[in-house]
This record gives sequence, C-alpha cells and structure tokens, in this order.
Amino acid sequence: MRLITFTANGQDRLGAWINSDHQVVDLAQAAALQGGPAVPAYSTMQALIEAGPAQWDQARRLIEDAPAEAVLASADCPQRAPLPQPAQLRDFLSFPGHVQGCRQTLGEWTIAQSDDPARKRAELEAAGFFKVPAGYYDHPVYYTCNRLAVLGPEDEVPWPAFSQFIDYELEWAAVIGRAGSQISSARAREHIFGYTVFNDWSARDEQMKVMGGAVNLGPGTGKDFANTLGPCIVTADEIPDPYQLRMTAHVNGELRSDANTSGMHYRFEELIEFLTRGHAVYPGEVLGSGTAGGGCALETRRVMSDGDVVELAVERIGRLRNRVRAPQVHADQALAFSDRMMAAMTKAIR
Repeated sequence: MRLITFTANGQDRLGAWINSDHQVVDLAQAAALQGGPAVPAYSTMQALIEAGPAQWDQARRLIEDAPAEAVLASADCPQRAPLPQPAQLRDFLSFPGHVQGCRQTLGEWTIAQSDDPARKRAELEAAGFFKVPAGYYDHPVYYTCNRLAVLGPEDEVPWPAFSQFIDYELEWAAVIGRAGSQISSARAREHIFGYTVFNDWSARDEQMKVMGGAVNLGPGTGKDFANTLGPCIVTADEIPDPYQLRMTAHVNGELRSDANTSGMHYRFEELIEFLTRGHAVYPGEVLGSGTAGGGCALETRRVMSDGDVVELAVERIGRLRNRVRAPQVHADQALAFSDRMMAAMTKAIR
C-alpha cells in the first residue's frame, strides 16, 4: 500500500494511492460505501498502524475493490505529512559517508584558511582527520527530533530568523508498526510498518554553535523547527529489498546529491535491536536513517537562500518537495556568510 494523509472539507483523511499515484482511495468512505459499520482504523494513519496486520490486510482488499465513489483524483487531495504527528521521532547517524563528507568539508576549509595549505593538509591526513572516526562503529547514535514540528509535501518551511545557513538532509525513515522490546535484528523487520522520505532540516550555524560550544549537548534549536515526511508511507511488503534504493536531492531542479540506501552501515533492523535493549518501540514511531553521504549542502558546499525548492526522492517511495522561506537569507550574502561561519568552525582544528 502507498498510504497518504490528505485534507477534505477541512479534515484529515486517510487515503491510498492507486493508478500510479494519480488517484486516491478514501479508505473511510470506501468502507462506508460497502455498507458495513464504521471502521475506526481508517480514521487516521496512526489508527491504521495501531490496528495491526489483520486490519492492514483488510485495507489491502478494500483498496483493490474500492467503490468508484470513493476514488478521487490526486490533484483534488491536498496532502499533509503521511503521519502528521508521529508517536516518536528519532534520527540516527547511519551513513558513514555523511560523517566523512562533513569532515572533508571542515578539513578543506581549514586548509584553505592556512598560511601553508600543503603542510596543513599533510598534518590532517597524518592525523586521520578525513576518515570516519573509529568510535563511530562502536554503536549507533541518534537524537530525538521535535515530533510536533512535522511538515508534509509542498509545505513551505519557515526558516528561523536566527539562522543564515540553510541546509537540507537527504534521508529516509522506517515507521514502526508493531510494539516490542528485546527485538533481535533477525526479527526486527516484522515490526516495520513501512518507509517514507525524511528531510531533517538543519540550521547549520545554530547547530554548530551548540554542538561546538562548551557544553556540546546535541543539535538543539538548530534542528528543532522543522522536519518533513512524505509523500507517502509505503508498506514494507511493497519493498522486499529496502537497501538497494537510489536517493537523490534536487535544489531548484538541479541534482545536488545522489546516494543509495545501501550506504547505511547501521540498518533499520540493527537500530531497532539497539533501541529495544532497554525499552520498547511502539506503533507510529519514526526512525530516521540519518543523512546519506553527500546528502546535504554542508557536504556539497552549495549554499542555499530564500525561495529555494528542495526535492528529495527515494526510489519506490516518491518525491518530497518543499520551498524554504528565509527572507533574511539572500543569495548574494549566503556564500559570504558561510565563509565566515566555516572559518569560525574550523579554528579548533587549525
């Protein structure tokens, strides 16, 4: 199933895309037209997830034989995030390529600012600065996102006034479908309801100020203002091999990032095992993959400004499109600001 949340008459509705995503089955309406009692599971995406596998199978049958009156044109169904308010939202750091890419950027900026670039490059290479730190492979790491700041397809992203450094993050996510604790990685896929595209927006200047400060306690408000999910949740049965999917990011129609889900060192099954060592996971929780290698402006070194349109796509899931509104960030000033910020960030490694 390719499940969406859309609005009709000012209310959220649960739908399923059909006919190459050109049409939507309104699940609650379809069930009502079949003459049976109201089905609470079709009221929201969260309700359907919580209803469990037997209800999911009934939903599949309903979609396959939906009454014509319950089938709508997708163009007439404005979308929200498929899961507008997740039960929980965590984001991991599963792609070592992203870690290396960020270190590459910091290293190159440090070299460029040095009085002796050749000597500085040799020093950094000898110190292993451009490599993924060995400690990365000890265990997964994550932070807890703001689940109350979730946006959906085509929503504008209001950039916080305190930030001048706009960055997207090319990610995808697994949605938990079944509760459990002490889940082994071998059984973890049984607990995954489906997958979606995830943009973990980052105000890099604010993030680095917090993470590079005296306390160094997480990304803070640099990531607290917006997360986008969408365009749909594709149920796990539709993607038998989730770790061979192309991931791309376009900015204003130009390809900026090109990656693959195969780049994950920690896969979702391992993340579930890690999380449930000490507590449970629950239906409706979202686990972000972390940014793919090369999947952000910090890595590509291509600054962004007010009005830029970012489109993230993951093969077999879809394309998530948003426009950034940051009136304080102008194209002619963004590069100069990023130069100043990067110079400040790299003082510690000169």
